[in-house]
Parts: sequence; structure tokens; C-alpha cells
Amino acid sequence: MDLKFSDQELAFQQEVRQFLADNLSEEIVETTARNASVFVEKELALQWQSILVQKGWAVPQWPTEHGGTEWTPAQKYIFSRECYLAGAPMLIPLGLLMLAPVIMAFGSEQQKREILPKILSGEQYWCQGYSEPGAGSDLASLKLKAEADGDDYIVNGSKIWTTHAHMADHIFCLVRTDNSGRPQQGISFLLIDMDSPGVTVEPIITMAGDHEVNQVFFDNVRVPQSNRIGEENKGWTYAKYLLEFERGGGFSGPLVQHELARLQALYGETREAVHNFDSTGDLQRKIARIEIDLKALEITELRILSAVSGGGNPGPESSLLKLNTTRLEQEINQLSLDILGYRGLELDPVAGGSPYRPDPISAVLPRYLNNRAASIFGGSQEVQRNIIAKMVLGL
Repeated sequence: MDLKFSDQELAFQQEVRQFLADNLSEEIVETTARNASVFVEKELALQWQSILVQKGWAVPQWPTEHGGTEWTPAQKYIFSRECYLAGAPMLIPLGLLMLAPVIMAFGSEQQKREILPKILSGEQYWCQGYSEPGAGSDLASLKLKAEADGDDYIVNGSKIWTTHAHMADHIFCLVRTDNSGRPQQGISFLLIDMDSPGVTVEPIITMAGDHEVNQVFFDNVRVPQSNRIGEENKGWTYAKYLLEFERGGGFSGPLVQHELARLQALYGETREAVHNFDSTGDLQRKIARIEIDLKALEITELRILSAVSGGGNPGPESSLLKLNTTRLEQEINQLSLDILGYRGLELDPVAGGSPYRPDPISAVLPRYLNNRAASIFGGSQEVQRNIIAKMVLGL
């Protein structure tokens, strides 16, 4: 296992840093820093996506025939790390990194030809229709019905917790096309235009006070059967393939490092401004513990990178990464609030601003509240522990 970057990889790192210095504006960085939600706003993400598309760096995970790069796993890691550390926004993955791989693997040639370029350019903005009021972790129990009617399906039911549905013009859905067998055997993967008659989006305002998720209702929505991905009733296979990208895509260490840097800046500025702050050193010890755990997380990622570069498989380590990334992010959120105390509650959530650091601390409490959900989405912590128990411990 070689955890050191080669001279060529270090040269690429300098190239990425120069690109970010030339193209990542201060406005984009500041707007990203104020974001407290899982994803940044659509306009900001598409602005940065457009810049990366012009460079040819928007989708390094895609094959070159569809606009991707020929980067090695190490180059992808370096690019991800440098973007996070520079404060660049994360691109919205729903179309780029979740739907697109499914289309590439299982879609028709016409779907590849028509949809992939529009996802890349931002012309089509997608949301994901998986969870339902009665089907979350037990996704196979979904009930959104799609009944064949000539060359179309008639879709009835609803999806919930649908991120950015109020901004999206398309949604990819798991739908029930057969009830005769096991639940997993009667699911299909369907693409739906959000402007179709009968589609209604109702907002869900989170306890953080933001509007990011929604419930989407389908009332006799007519969808061409040509919008189905792959075979009818094979959607469960395609859904599991997609979840590999949702749960295992990208690198977490650089993201946590960026969040830790914000915590350290908040601690330092507060210590200078507040007399006798953290006199016992308790907060400082907790921050040091996060630094140590983060280093272990980064080493684990580099081990996975080394295995993948050698043709291996990440294996159950991806579940370890999910568990520890979530834990560290939530610990950073908690410590940020511990440092702020009542000041985390008294600031105007719109105006923001702080005498203790340039990053508005009005985002700290919403970020804390939003990240509570990280224990569930993308594979719950309990599910990840079960995977580790089965694949590592043999239980």
C-alpha cells in the first residue's frame, strides 16, 4: 500500500489549486459558507457547475465518452480535497452522480443521447422520488402506483422528503407496477416531467427553518412508457445500483476537514474576544479528539484509494466512512453551538453576521439541526453497523 502521491499527482494538485484560485470567486465561497442545508441553492450549484463544465472537470466520475475525465482515483481524491478546502460548493448529485450512472448502465441509447448532455449542462435539474410516507428505510414497501394504459403509465400516489422538488423540472421515481410477487419484484424505475398535469409539490419546512424537502403528489399523471429505465419490474436492481453511488461516492475527509477549520476559526476568534473562555480547556480537548479521529478517517480513505487504484474493491470500509463522517460532522456541529452558547440563538437568521469571525454564525444552528438527519439519509447508521457486523465480524 502506497499512501504517498507521485510527482505527477503533486503537479496535478498544483494545477487544481491554480484553477481554483483563478475561477472560484470570493462571492461563491462566501455564499457556500453561509449555506446550512445538505445542498447549496440551485443557482449557486449551477453557476459552479458551468465553470467546471467549461474546464471539462464537472464529472470526473463519468466515462470520457459522455464528458468525463480520464483521471486516476488519486486525481479524483486530490480534486475533491482541494475543492472542499478552497470552499467550493458541492455540485448537486441527484442528476450528475445518481441518475446519470443508472442511465449509462441501464438506459436506452436514446435516453443516453437525450438526457445525459442536459444533465451535464444543467438544462435538466432532477430530484429523486424514493421515500414515501409509508416507505423509508423499508423502501420495498413503496406504493406509488403506475398502471399501464396503452403506451403510457397512469401514476398515482406520493413521494416525501424529496430534496429540491420545488426547484426541479424532472424527477426519477421508483413506482409500483406489479403487486403479484415479492415487493422487490414489482418495482420499476420511471422518469417523470414535473410539469406534467397532476403533479403537485407541497413544501416541508424543516425544524431548521429552511425549505429544502417536499412532498410530491401524483394524481392520474400520464407518463410515456418510453420514460421507463430498463425493463419493467426490474427497478429494484437499478435502485440498488444507484444507492451504491449515493452511499459510497466521493471522499468525506476533505469535507470534514473544511468544517473542522471553521470550528477552529470560531474557537480562536471567540477565545480572543471572550475573557476566560474555555478556562478548563475542555472544548480544546474535544477539538483535538476530532482532529485525531479525522486523521484516522483520512488514512482509511487513502487505504481505500490505494486498494481501488490497484484494482480492488472498497468493501465494508465504505460503511465505516459513512458512520464516522456522520459522527464527526455532528460533533463539530455540537461543539460549534457549545462555543456560541446563547449567541447561536439570538442572531437574525437572514442578516447573520458575527463579531467573532467573517463566516456568519447564523448558519451554525440550522447546520446543526439539518445534520441530525445525516444519521438516516444515505443509509442509516443502524444499517451501516449491520453491514459491518455481517461483512467484517461475520455475525
